[in-house]
Amino acid sequence: MGRSRREFLSGTAVGVAGMLTTGVSVEAATFDGGAPTTAPAGSPPAFGTAPPVGQAVSVSTFAEAEKLMQVQYTPAERAQAVSNWNRSMAPIHERRTGPRKVALEPTLPPASRWDPVLPGQAVGPARDRFVRSKAAAGPLPSRDEDIAFAPVTALSRWIESRALSSERLTNIYLERLRRFDPKLKCVITLTPELALAQARRADAELAAGRYRGPLHGIPWGAKDLVDTAGIPTTYGAEPFRNRVPSTDAFVVDRLHRAGAVLVAKLSLGALALNDVWFGGETKNPWLLEEGSSGSSAGSGAATAAACVGFSLGSETGGSIISPSMRCGVTGLRPTYGRVARTGAMTLSWTLDKLGPMTRGVEDALLVLAAISGADAGDVSSVPSKLDFDATAGVKGLRVGYLPAWMEKSPANEVDRAALETLKRLGLTPVETSLPDWPYVSLYAILFAEAAASFEELMLSRQMDTLAMQVPDAWPNLLRQARFLSAVELVQADRMRRRVMQEMARVMGEVDVLLVPSLSDDALTITNFTGHPSLTLRTGFVEVERARSDWVPDPARPPPTFSPRRRVPHGVTLIGRLFEEGTLGRVGMALERASGVAGERPPGF
Repeated sequence: MGRSRREFLSGTAVGVAGMLTTGVSVEAATFDGGAPTTAPAGSPPAFGTAPPVGQAVSVSTFAEAEKLMQVQYTPAERAQAVSNWNRSMAPIHERRTGPRKVALEPTLPPASRWDPVLPGQAVGPARDRFVRSKAAAGPLPSRDEDIAFAPVTALSRWIESRALSSERLTNIYLERLRRFDPKLKCVITLTPELALAQARRADAELAAGRYRGPLHGIPWGAKDLVDTAGIPTTYGAEPFRNRVPSTDAFVVDRLHRAGAVLVAKLSLGALALNDVWFGGETKNPWLLEEGSSGSSAGSGAATAAACVGFSLGSETGGSIISPSMRCGVTGLRPTYGRVARTGAMTLSWTLDKLGPMTRGVEDALLVLAAISGADAGDVSSVPSKLDFDATAGVKGLRVGYLPAWMEKSPANEVDRAALETLKRLGLTPVETSLPDWPYVSLYAILFAEAAASFEELMLSRQMDTLAMQVPDAWPNLLRQARFLSAVELVQADRMRRRVMQEMARVMGEVDVLLVPSLSDDALTITNFTGHPSLTLRTGFVEVERARSDWVPDPARPPPTFSPRRRVPHGVTLIGRLFEEGTLGRVGMALERASGVAGERPPGF
């Protein structure tokens, strides 16, 4: 027999409305000697009238739970909470634990849609325009490795002029992937049959006079969390090793339509955390004794080692920026909503972004132009314009910076030198500031959304098969996240709105904001506000020990170096919402002035 309407509505918003409008107390409306009563006709629904469910709880249960929630109740309050917990709050879990379970398929998004644009805020350029640089690519190099390290801007010109065939270029990258992957552990699935078929088709189309654009015939690699029809998409995680989707992700389809050639599915830290996957730790081509950073680990390593023309990464809280820094490549994190995520693994519905990782700034804009777009499968994606002119100057633009961030670790002389370079290029420096708030509290949103996304994986204990089971890996973090308060989630969402308002103020004063790439506050704030970022190499530093994304383990100290080892370092530019074109202009100017983009990792 089904539950009565009165029982069904208890514990819902309707129950709240009934109680608030009638003034009926919970105790009077629901209990007579501890048992539910039959209410008179016309009685409104009320809390605490559902059948008891779940495990028994006690006063000591609440006393211990208070420590997790960092609240404190009186003994009387605990006793009252215990008296009807199994009738009032426990039934909320019926969707997951009760007799009427409702499965939530992975593609189902929440009903709430987060928008990085504040009400009344005007964002983005008024027109679509894309002007490529006019510099000639020069003669085709004689050595395959010189061709491999060339930026997409040059590769595309050689292919367009038919000085280089897509098939030859594809074979160059396939050979390099096979040769260097044993060192880098950056490939999950190599796709030679598809790649050569796409390359030959590109060459045939070019011979027939059909040119699709600057990515036509260019080999690329995809972070292995975007679906590829008939090709494994594993999320870097053991439970999904044999997962083969039937359709392409939105971004994959866009790149296929642009004529790009998929040569590999690249590694990511399991379920998009750090750089360890079921095949091992992906390595940094510049320093093989350390990981390449994550979670876009394979995209960073393969691009830096010239095993692909370009790659796609994703970012939730630093997963494009960090490996771009470590591996010395350019990473472009688009404005939240610019690139539809249909067919991509969901870690956090309101934070995930997909973007390009390349060996040059203009390359990143070429890829962004191809993958931008909205799709019905991603309710947060929106139509947007991209106004980029590679030939335009930057003099007179305003570059903001926070002295408090630039003067302390992790900022260093390379970061400060980049700011001075922009000043010399004619940009106007603008000092700005943000409140000294506990921005880490925003992570309640990420952890709650990730725990919801991977709930079935956790409850079925498949999460226990991941290689990393340390305290700062997903299995432990998501087990802990079950005890986050829903109240804290709502309060974090409200704080997010406050932070959005502060960033709107700052970005209203400047055209771009220069920040130390790995500043905790910079990563947190700009990911939660959805602003675009561009990370690029601007210099080098020397390190005395290997770096890691993981909390240090005294039992396994990282390798140390004497003499110190030289590795890339760069800065991050933050742009206004949907104004990636301005980021590209400033990034290109900084890239040229820094003069280090052409250096290659030794041994590759």
